[in-house]
Amino acid sequence: MTISSLSLPGRLAGATLLVSGLLLATAAQAQITTPQPSPKSTVTQRVGLTDVTVTYSRPSAKGRAVFGTLVPFGKRWRTGANATTTIKFSDDVTVEGKKVPAGEYGLYTIPNKAEWTVVLNKNTKQGANVDGFKDDEDVARFTIKPYKLPAKMETFTIGFTDLTPATAAVDMQWETTGAKFKVTSDVEPKVMAQIEEKVIKNANPAPNDLAAAAVYYLDNNKDMKQALEWMQKANATDPKFWNVHTEAKIRMKMKDYAGATKAAEQSRTLALAAKNADYVKMNEDLLTEAKKANGGK
Repeated sequence: MTISSLSLPGRLAGATLLVSGLLLATAAQAQITTPQPSPKSTVTQRVGLTDVTVTYSRPSAKGRAVFGTLVPFGKRWRTGANATTTIKFSDDVTVEGKKVPAGEYGLYTIPNKAEWTVVLNKNTKQGANVDGFKDDEDVARFTIKPYKLPAKMETFTIGFTDLTPATAAVDMQWETTGAKFKVTSDVEPKVMAQIEEKVIKNANPAPNDLAAAAVYYLDNNKDMKQALEWMQKANATDPKFWNVHTEAKIRMKMKDYAGATKAAEQSRTLALAAKNADYVKMNEDLLTEAKKANGGK
């Protein structure tokens, strides 16, 4: 007998049984979700004006010897677990002296006891098949020296260390071994182009742009006379304690200790009014430094 030949109550009962059966079958097919033993992680760092993003999975040692055993020496490694580890650059960069265009790449490594080979390859989908990618798709290949960690790292970790205004190291650590490579962002032409447009060729540059240009010149050991001129213009209309402190640092670099003292005293007064204890202390430290450099005067 079919459902269509039943009375209305019978049809409803039959339909209910059919729907219930389908729901049970669907529930039976659904997979149980559990935590991954090597969870996925994404870490991003601004290097200069470039964003560098590493996406990888993080296996744990769990009492096992790692390099030379779990991760064999002399063989390609996906630099993590599960899917291919990737590294993405928002702009063109230099990696260990190799020019690398903006884009996303597979980050493969060949660990050895004395050195590691690092490979950036266009293929980001190999997963465990680390021998499946083509060497002619390599974007960069270089060697680095591993180092011994001061403390054991149970879970594989990729992070960023040794930060400067234009560089950072991508640091890979696991068990007792670390290895890192340097990424350099092409900051200089980008910043100088902005300074050219917003300050040098601008008849009425904004105080914030003048201050930013002065700070860049100070931090990068450029023309201190020009840096001082820009910072003085920024401070002329609206002196901020942090900008006046920068003026003091510029004058210190120019060995104008009397001028540095005057600027630091002004910045300290402004910082006290703003209740900024950090800048109060920085100015007091600079005043001590200026007095010492000026023979105690």
